[in-house]
Amino acid sequence: MAERSSQAGSKRPRAAIIGSGFGGLAAAIRLQAAGYETVLFEARDKPGGRAYVYEQDGFVFDAGPTVITAPHCIAELFELCGREMSHYVELLPVQPFYRLVWDDGDSFDYDGDGDHMLEQIRARDPQDAEGYQRFVEYTRQVFQKGYEELAATPFLRFGDMLRVAPQLARLRADRSVYDTVRRFVKDEHVRQALSFHSLLVGGNPFETSAIYTLIHYLERKWGVFFPRGGTGALVAALVRLYQELGGELRLSTPVQKIRALSSEDGTTHWVASRGHDAEAFDLVVSNADLHHTYDKLYADEPAAQRTARKLERADWSMSLFVLYFGTNRPYDVAHHTVVFGPRYKELLADIFHGSELPEDFSLYLHAPSVTDPSLAPPGSAAFYVLSPVPHLGNANIDWDAVAPAYAERILASLERVMPDLRQHVVTRRWFTPNDFASELSAFHGSAFSVAPKLTQSAWFRPHNRDPKIPGLYIAGAGTHPGAGLPGVINSAKATTRIIFEDFGLPAAGAARGTAA
Repeated sequence: MAERSSQAGSKRPRAAIIGSGFGGLAAAIRLQAAGYETVLFEARDKPGGRAYVYEQDGFVFDAGPTVITAPHCIAELFELCGREMSHYVELLPVQPFYRLVWDDGDSFDYDGDGDHMLEQIRARDPQDAEGYQRFVEYTRQVFQKGYEELAATPFLRFGDMLRVAPQLARLRADRSVYDTVRRFVKDEHVRQALSFHSLLVGGNPFETSAIYTLIHYLERKWGVFFPRGGTGALVAALVRLYQELGGELRLSTPVQKIRALSSEDGTTHWVASRGHDAEAFDLVVSNADLHHTYDKLYADEPAAQRTARKLERADWSMSLFVLYFGTNRPYDVAHHTVVFGPRYKELLADIFHGSELPEDFSLYLHAPSVTDPSLAPPGSAAFYVLSPVPHLGNANIDWDAVAPAYAERILASLERVMPDLRQHVVTRRWFTPNDFASELSAFHGSAFSVAPKLTQSAWFRPHNRDPKIPGLYIAGAGTHPGAGLPGVINSAKATTRIIFEDFGLPAAGAARGTAA
């Protein structure tokens, strides 16, 4: 497919990128560096998409994501432009990666020190120590196949899936993350410690493909980081790079409708946005919500409407209730803390398939000022805590009514790791599934797009290039390889690789655009 490649030698292809999340920014940088003319549209008043930044009462709150892994895939964006990431942003190592605590008082420091992990597991069960070593070797093999070989490789044809099927079968990708972990270790807390990661990309550990165990090896290999100044500083660095390359960023400019009109010369996408007349583009890269892209942006396209109906039948990831709060004193907690509730499998079933808000919860606590005190006033501390909850398609919850009491229950629960917390909270705000739907146009208020099940991964996931609408490409959590910072940045790499094949590259940008 090269519907406009004949024009590559006569003019620069013009690309509209919808949404300035990490996937959109990465795609915009790659295209701009390769010589394309790009316009990056962002509906909100700040760039970053889900990586928005709130400033309140002297506190800086990153909306997310806050777990920065595989830093090389970020550095690669700077390198292909002849820059060094360290000149734009500083990534600080986080140690331990996570502190895991349970309601019975047990705790576990999860980090990249294999000997330390082994020591903690051996103290619980010597046989589990041996099993853990075999688990690490398994995750190494999955990492080599699932990340190093396939993460930035688009799956556009069923034959692409057949080509890797034997390897995936050998690695038993049909098993769930939890089912795989339990085959190596017996201690239930260790099983939870080695299986919770799929929640960070929107997947139920009891349903998500074992291919996602690669996250364990990925973190162990490269570490976990946090940007000095917060995730917003990383967004600002990428925006600066993009604009230095000549890219145009339009904030507070939601795209309202796109029409794809075909002619003998190819397909032209007419993009109508707030405050601007419809403009012609050779291609569109949508980093917006998948369903919103097809159902709203391409509302006049029959093929897009058929895709939207298909997406409505897909399984979507859970939503989140996120509580941001600041305290007038610091707390002795890890940068990342996972606070497990009394139930694990049963709670996850309620979150992913239940029709009501569960009474109990498991929580992820983010304490950025532990690593970077500048994010809170002197003597204070900034936090956010998120609770996975059912998405709006499963549970009809009046979040406007429920949110205040739910936030209070969460703070009360955290007092087992943060004594007298409620007495020291001086500011707070929250983000509910309703906000995911209204602020981010997320279908069902889903926090991570289409769920990462085996039957919704690789070729079975929405493709990086739309098969029915020429010139429409997808980047972000909803396409291959999936959610998470490495996932969305690699989605942009896979997507732009297809664009370069379809449209050709200006000679000046060809080497840089394909070297990464």
